[in-house]
Amino acid sequence: MKPLRGLYAITDTALLAGRLLTAVQSALQGGATIVQYRDKSDDQTRRHAEAQALRDLCHQYAVPLLINDDVELAVAIGADGVHLGRTDATLDRVRQRLGAAAIIGATCHGSLEFAAEAARNGASYVAFGAIHPSATKPGAPRVTLDVLHDAHRFGLPVVAIGGISADNAAPVIAAGADCVAVISDLWQAPDIAARARALANLF
Repeated sequence: MKPLRGLYAITDTALLAGRLLTAVQSALQGGATIVQYRDKSDDQTRRHAEAQALRDLCHQYAVPLLINDDVELAVAIGADGVHLGRTDATLDRVRQRLGAAAIIGATCHGSLEFAAEAARNGASYVAFGAIHPSATKPGAPRVTLDVLHDAHRFGLPVVAIGGISADNAAPVIAAGADCVAVISDLWQAPDIAARARALANLF
């Protein structure tokens, strides 16, 4: 598996209604190195179909697809892994279920203690945010950049999320982010491939 580094594209159902696959393909063409399917609805039929189509698309570009918070969906469509929030399934049990090769990300908010716990339980990467005010999670507490630097003590890739854009990502990467997870700035761009390329080139 390639090292986790670069643009981490996270889908948004509202922003991508009716254009999920074409938008993600543009992001992949622009250089996204990992994609997460994030859909909080209870439409299981649509979610399964979309996730399966995304898996096939991502694998055409040799890019892993992760599923947000849904281990069963990840298993059902053969995704490369999952991203788990703090209130989701226990990480060590998910690791047992998905196997050693799966990519399992862990939300740590701004806590190095959460990151230490995630590392002990088999996380593939640790994610911190919100770095900047976020339209996706407007109430999320802000995380300082020194946390990204300090998190490297755990020997895992560090993902930064929250309000990150092509205009403000460079200092985040310089502070220690191996990946920047982007939603709004990517999918609302008039040219998604160009915006993805701009973000990818910062690495």
